Amino acid sequence: MHQLGAQNNVGNGHNDTVVASIDGILVTDLLREFGSPLFVISEHRLRETMRRLRRAFITRYPRVRFGWSYKTNYLNAICSTLHQEGSWAEVVSEFEYQKARALGVPGRAIIFNGPHKTREALETAVREQAWIHIDNFDELHLIEDIARRFGGRSVPVGIRLNFDTGFTGQWSRFGFNLEAGQAMDAAKRIAASSHLELRGLHSHIGTFVLDPRAYSSQVRIMCNFMNEVEATTCSEIRYIDIGGGFASQNWLQGVYLPPEQAVPTFEAYAETICDALLQATAKREAAGRQRPRLVLETGRAVVDDCEMLISKVVANKRLPDGRRASVMDAGLNLMFTSLWYHHHVRPTRHLPGTPENTVLYGPLCMNIDVLRHSALLPPLDVGEPLVFSQVGAYNNTQWMQFIELRPNVVMIDSQRHVSIVRRADTLQFINSSEGLPEGLREVFPNGVPE
Repeated sequence: MHQLGAQNNVGNGHNDTVVASIDGILVTDLLREFGSPLFVISEHRLRETMRRLRRAFITRYPRVRFGWSYKTNYLNAICSTLHQEGSWAEVVSEFEYQKARALGVPGRAIIFNGPHKTREALETAVREQAWIHIDNFDELHLIEDIARRFGGRSVPVGIRLNFDTGFTGQWSRFGFNLEAGQAMDAAKRIAASSHLELRGLHSHIGTFVLDPRAYSSQVRIMCNFMNEVEATTCSEIRYIDIGGGFASQNWLQGVYLPPEQAVPTFEAYAETICDALLQATAKREAAGRQRPRLVLETGRAVVDDCEMLISKVVANKRLPDGRRASVMDAGLNLMFTSLWYHHHVRPTRHLPGTPENTVLYGPLCMNIDVLRHSALLPPLDVGEPLVFSQVGAYNNTQWMQFIELRPNVVMIDSQRHVSIVRRADTLQFINSSEGLPEGLREVFPNGVPE
């Protein structure tokens, strides 16, 4: 653990022209200690964002549970912080399930989603009483077989639904379709089983959803289906899981308005969702029955703002069309989300010279390796660092060890201590999982070719 540099509060806001420090730690000190490129996580921002999201919903619908989406960023430091803030683990693979368990999350606090769950993983999930959301009939039969072999008790499960909200494209490859009757068939099949018990409904309507009314439609459809299922099968639905998809303050490519105008607040999402849920379950409460628990699996909107990527200029050039271009030491290998966002990018100090539209390339030998197709920046010297913000979602899970090694990731805690939370890759680390047949151990056995 390290404590770096003098405190400096310059550049912590999105509207600032420079980012001289992150949570009071000078960017120059961070680079001196940990190298470039460098991911920097703010624990303070992460906790505050999660608390804002929680307040927005709890004050409107007290029976809310949050599940942290591991696929969004499964660095242990991120996950552990959010578990301390009260979030369960939402996982979509055996690997992510094991990662949550290794962090100390009990199975009963894991929401297990996804279309691929191995028999071994499901046996563990059933034994540890995880919340299992069934994706397809093959999986349903597999879980029933596992429950039968375990014997002694029925296994509580949920089913994933897909349907048309009228607002977002239908993700029909996941779950049971509602309109075609598959979802009701699944509910009846579970109700007829002596080994399974239907407890919940789950759906995820999309990603980066900018219109909260889509969730209002989702909630109404799920509640109507809940009522039909309970009337038809005598099951008791105890929770409705509406997945995630809330937009972060990133600027999505193809969206004209800046995020400050285009992206709803947590309060706007919460107001729309909770109002719809309260209206859809009013008769339930009037009949003396408990309203269902609301479950949220929000990822991007929680973590995007808490992480930045610092990258240095390694070369400059003029393109044939006259545009200025700079090559950075970080590329799509580290910031895959550059393919769909205009990430905020700022220097660490006020630079002289006239700003121009500048293309920011990464270091990879790929024509698509572009971090920003156009950023208004002054002339940049080799070695000049730039700070890319809103990079916390998906970059640390979708990054690639391709051409360049992956760098250090550090976290700044609330006391302004800096800790490495993922060490940079090394050649030894990369080679450690490889094997070399005996006959290939000697290179150029006949001497170096001319």
